[in-house]
Amino acid sequence: MSDSESDRTTIRTGREFEREYRLDASEAGAFLIELGEQLRADGELTISTDEWKLPFAFGDPVGLAIDFDGVGDPELEIELELPGRTDEAAPDIS
Repeated sequence: MSDSESDRTTIRTGREFEREYRLDASEAGAFLIELGEQLRADGELTISTDEWKLPFAFGDPVGLAIDFDGVGDPELEIELELPGRTDEAAPDIS
């Protein structure tokens, strides 16, 4: 592990975290493609910057909301909601 990786804060369960970004469309598209590839690969993804890392194990079903406001300045909002996955097993029946 490099020094920069060990200096990153890992965002863990039990903590609230929020960041917003204003990107150009090309950069946002590249982010969404990488996110989509992680979603297709397996039930875990990691989002990170040089300062923080957020690993997340997700389950199904994934929520997808599309909201179009065509009044005034048109705006399209796309929201993806991933439920967390638990690794807990059911108790035994005796």
